[in-house]
Amino acid sequence: MFEILKSLEAFFNVAVGYVWGMPLLILLLGGGMFFTFYARFLPFRYFKHGIDVLRGKYDDEEEKGEISHFQALSGHLAATVGMGNISGVALAIVAGGPGAIFWMWVSALLGITTKFFTCTLAVMYRGKDSQGELQGGPMYVIREGMPKVWKPLAAFFCIAGLFGATPIFQANQIVQVTKDVILRPMGWMGSNELLVNIGIGLVITFFTALVIFGGLRRIADVASKLVPAMVVVYGLSVLLIMLLNAESVLENFFLIFEDAFTANAVLGGAVGAVIIEGAKRAAFSNEAGIGTAPMMHGAAKTNEPIREGLVAMLGPVVDTLIVCTMTGLCILSTGVWQAGGNDGISLTAQAFEMSIPVFGHYILFVPVLIFAFTTVFGMAYYGKKCFSYLFGAEHGHLFNYWYVAIIVIGSVWSLNGVVNLIFVMYGLMAIPTMVSAIYLSPKVLNEAKRYFKDLQNHQKSKF
Repeated sequence: MFEILKSLEAFFNVAVGYVWGMPLLILLLGGGMFFTFYARFLPFRYFKHGIDVLRGKYDDEEEKGEISHFQALSGHLAATVGMGNISGVALAIVAGGPGAIFWMWVSALLGITTKFFTCTLAVMYRGKDSQGELQGGPMYVIREGMPKVWKPLAAFFCIAGLFGATPIFQANQIVQVTKDVILRPMGWMGSNELLVNIGIGLVITFFTALVIFGGLRRIADVASKLVPAMVVVYGLSVLLIMLLNAESVLENFFLIFEDAFTANAVLGGAVGAVIIEGAKRAAFSNEAGIGTAPMMHGAAKTNEPIREGLVAMLGPVVDTLIVCTMTGLCILSTGVWQAGGNDGISLTAQAFEMSIPVFGHYILFVPVLIFAFTTVFGMAYYGKKCFSYLFGAEHGHLFNYWYVAIIVIGSVWSLNGVVNLIFVMYGLMAIPTMVSAIYLSPKVLNEAKRYFKDLQNHQKSKF
């Protein structure tokens, strides 16, 4: 099996360079710019209205869907606010330098409008699965909203989604942080690291099975309770580290801007490589344009697609502009990124331990576990929807067995192999998602005009 994993790692190391080339960058960033200007910054202008919708001001239990606006956003954040924000940012800094964070910000700002369009479409073009249940996502948008000639793109998205919406990265990093924080300091590693990795992988598998076999409602319920609390705990911890290293925070904040246009810190002037690294990590972090968010938001209980688009656009704000920025400044201000030898979760753990001796890595351990597990739970829903579209909803439960089995593979595979597999699949998923959103963008704008006109008339009638 390990020879197969080595061969796959070599393949994905090459494939990621082809997939994440200039065409995909133009599609994601250029598409985001197109949405932003085409909509005349509409999501930014109605930001407060989006928060009101999220708070439940417009909730109606009689409307179609499975989960509330808040549960939809929490469920998606459960799958995005996680290891991409903690170890993913560390990987971005190691690979692309501090400047990669700036391009993550740019991607996130464009991603706000991208998510507005893609998630609005997910509700506008919901379709029924083979069991007659209402579903949302790029595959249904393509099937219901585009000419039949485009239908193969829906299957293409789902095939990539089967391998992209997997828990292997989270499993890999849970194993790593458990060894770094608990087992090694306690002297419990033993001589056979492979058995330790498999053992931790089986524990992850057990807890994952308890949740995902309960379906979407259990995933959304668990996520809506855990994610907000862990964002606060992690945020306060990082703020403490930034306060302890206050003298270097401002200096490193400006270094992000400087390195974004010089790329001197790591890549020796290769600015294009920094932009690609930032865009990749932003896509990994907030998944704008990838197509996972529309699958979760498409299940929201609403008859107004624009409302769900406005709720979805809040994702990149929380995920990338807030959480990723805090992680990045934490790593940069402690200087651990310059030492080399560590990446992923180990680098973030080192920043915590340096700033808060003895307790730092334990403080990080709890949010990391919660973030990683909630991401694992959320990804299961995405993968199952892709499987059900391809093979029929009546067989959807079979996906859960594949999903929990692949956790063990993630626990023993290399970080490099795991990350590049996800990047390749995310890049492939982005193609049908962005193409369909651009094609149907006039429909979104017409719906927005109708919605805000009705909202304005409703507000006038109250006076």
